Amino acid sequence: MVNKAWKIIPRPLLETVLNNHAQHHRVPQPLILHGPRGVGKTSLILDRLLGEWNKGPHFTGYVDFAQSVKGHHPNFDGSFPWYSWSSCDLPSLSSCRTQLENCLESMAHKGIKLGTISSHQIFTTLNKWHGISTALRRILNQNASKTAISDKVSSSALWDRAVFALSARYNASEIDGVLGFEEKGKTLSIDEASYFKEAVVALRLAKEVIKLLQKWRANAIADLNRSGRFSRSLANSCTDWPCLLLELLSQAAEIDHFQPKLVINNVEILRNAMLTEDTTVCGSMYHDSLIWRIIALGANERCLPVIIVTSDSYYSYQAFMDFGFPDIFISRETFGWTPQEAKMHMVTDYFTHSEWMVIDDVLGPNPRHLFELYVLKQSNYYQKLMDNEASTFEDIVDAYLAYLQVTVVNPSMDKALMILQKFAIDAQSGKILEDKLRFGSPWRHPPSSKDHATCKEWAKIQLMDFVQSLVNAEFGVNYLADCSLEILDDPAAVALVEVGLLYAQRDPSFFRPISKGIQRCLARWLVQERLQLSYQNLLQYLWQRIMRGRSYRHLMLQVGYDKY
Repeated sequence: MVNKAWKIIPRPLLETVLNNHAQHHRVPQPLILHGPRGVGKTSLILDRLLGEWNKGPHFTGYVDFAQSVKGHHPNFDGSFPWYSWSSCDLPSLSSCRTQLENCLESMAHKGIKLGTISSHQIFTTLNKWHGISTALRRILNQNASKTAISDKVSSSALWDRAVFALSARYNASEIDGVLGFEEKGKTLSIDEASYFKEAVVALRLAKEVIKLLQKWRANAIADLNRSGRFSRSLANSCTDWPCLLLELLSQAAEIDHFQPKLVINNVEILRNAMLTEDTTVCGSMYHDSLIWRIIALGANERCLPVIIVTSDSYYSYQAFMDFGFPDIFISRETFGWTPQEAKMHMVTDYFTHSEWMVIDDVLGPNPRHLFELYVLKQSNYYQKLMDNEASTFEDIVDAYLAYLQVTVVNPSMDKALMILQKFAIDAQSGKILEDKLRFGSPWRHPPSSKDHATCKEWAKIQLMDFVQSLVNAEFGVNYLADCSLEILDDPAAVALVEVGLLYAQRDPSFFRPISKGIQRCLARWLVQERLQLSYQNLLQYLWQRIMRGRSYRHLMLQVGYDKY
């Protein structure tokens, strides 16, 4: 077979849905594109849509928070992990925040360059949400203003003075570089140039004002972080600058002239980002404030199209409930190809029919599995393996499964065990609500001692019991069946979702492994752990299964539903 370069195959239906959303200059709701890992969400955005969304009047800002995770991003010769981002070394909140703000500022500069964002508009929007007179007086005093400022001077007059004072601080060539006036063929009148430069200085002044307002709240924010309390006003103060830029861009949006949009990829990294300084709230609070204010802007005044891309199943159902109601976002869930679609695209071009039959049975149609297996097939290892007459294509698939087992599933299961150990310790300390330890729960009786070995044995038995219940339910559990929500209290289910091996999809509402290949590796993990149990632990496991064992067969997949 001739070696063919891998290509990104169009997905007309999903592309049409996303294009229809992005073609509007303002929309009432943000859109969340979610689905399991490896189904091609990022490839779809980068290779199929982003180029079209930057042509003509369209201008798209793209923020990928995974770029801060250097060990797991293609920009640094890495690859996106199969497991959850929370299992990686997460970046600091300040780096994620800077990344978002820089993107929005570049979009605002584009709006200024097109004449849709002015100094007056910036002042009006800023003054609508903030009392800025005191901050402007402080900035004027810092700029060595020798003239006394009367208390009766209006905020608009203070703004004009501050813009004039800051204009002297900035280098004219620096502002020209921001606006692109240094490019050949750019000729503007003096009035036009001064108008654009005033808008750039006004944008920087607005940033200084917001920084000053946040500085005055620094002690309150530090106390909030120490105490672990919640304050909506303090959380909103940390997102004032990006949200001001979003509002300015939304107001400036104009059909066939300037149609900005924002794509945020891997937003779950922002939610789990590490707090390294006390000048801002924690990552989860910052994330919630940002998303909530985007929702409010869309509902009240219409917002530029915001598309959030994520592989975290939190955004498939739970986020909708946390932020208000099931339809607060536009939900677009994708699972990649069906087996029939994958066969149509893969057979003859990349795999033979007989090879596809093996792949479909073992790995399923997950696009990333197919790509990684194709790369392995083109490697020297495969050629050496196939030179042996006794070797078959099944051997290369087994080698790939072994790679998934060792590098993805086993480390993730170890992290899940640590989460369950923490649950046991928290239960002993009274940190777990009684409602989550109700009578009859298989996890109701964690070990009474905090001994590490005892907690680990208990956690392993709990995890094995849960995986066995998944096997019995054929790896498909409807977590909303009968409106019981009982599986959402299971710490083993929560742990496997948290590490990224299980995905809680939205419609239909099923827990399932993220791919057929990962499902097979989970079954292998269970068999391996059972073989390694000591006689005493085996008796404990059998007792757990017989007396307290989980059973989710009543929540099984609907008959005829294709899991993959």
